[in-house]
Amino acid sequence: MNRTTDIIRRPSPYLLLILTALFWAVNIVLARGVRLAVPPIGLSFWRWVLALLIVLPFSGPHLRKQWRLLRHSWKILLVLGILGVTNFNTFLYIGLQSTMATNAVLIMSTIPVVIVALSRFLLKQRVTPRQVVGILISLLGVMTIVTRGDVTSLLKLQLAVGDVWILVAVLNWAFYSVFLKWRPTELHPMGFLGATIFLGVLVLVPVYSWELSTGARMHTDFVTLGSVIYVALFPSVLAYIFWNRAVAEVGANRSGLFIHLVPAFGTLLSMFFLGEVLYAFHSVGIVLIFSGIYLTTAGSSVATAPTA
Repeated sequence: MNRTTDIIRRPSPYLLLILTALFWAVNIVLARGVRLAVPPIGLSFWRWVLALLIVLPFSGPHLRKQWRLLRHSWKILLVLGILGVTNFNTFLYIGLQSTMATNAVLIMSTIPVVIVALSRFLLKQRVTPRQVVGILISLLGVMTIVTRGDVTSLLKLQLAVGDVWILVAVLNWAFYSVFLKWRPTELHPMGFLGATIFLGVLVLVPVYSWELSTGARMHTDFVTLGSVIYVALFPSVLAYIFWNRAVAEVGANRSGLFIHLVPAFGTLLSMFFLGEVLYAFHSVGIVLIFSGIYLTTAGSSVATAPTA
């Protein structure tokens, strides 16, 4: 009985990491599934508005207590809010309007590789020859997917628009992850989360207003409202809490490996719930991406918490 109670109170960090990867994967599949009923910018806006309302009771005391630090660090917090909240999820949802969820989760699995590459160029962190090879192999896997196995289509500029948006989203999250180096370390994690969500939502307001002016409206029914509640609570709030607790217990290196469960979960969910088909070019892309990720991240200290 005591053991059972202890497991409930202190769940395994690996269980928390598995759940986090599942939350992120469902977010992508769900956004693809409701794309015709919920405009992409609207989904991003209401996701983060609701997430802000959820975290405010927990982040509010820290925001008031550390107000001077927040005011002093507003520039980097604004940049992080735009990259991690405004841009990343909005670009992801826009991309899912015209590409398969399977493509999205596979392309997003390159996030650790892109972070390593940006860290080398922006932070001058050392990149080993093995990591260089891994980056090139992983990028080849991405190109295999976005060109549907026909790399010559690059010469004809026949890339799927949705895949390009997903790639831009990946770059935004990679920049966000690298720029975390300059976040104020004294700022409480819940205060940081509340501040970046608030600033990201502020930037989203005029963008969402523009979308509304085009006539795009969310169809309010049980499915769409449930979808917004899900993306606000699970991938936006719980995934963040679970990730940070797990990293504190098992370290960033081991935790970072669980990012690679996202495409595994996402591909299976897309097949079962969206009826998407796994083509041969997907399989080739998967092998190349995961080979590159393994070469790039094995022994690397780079691992960050996506908010997909």
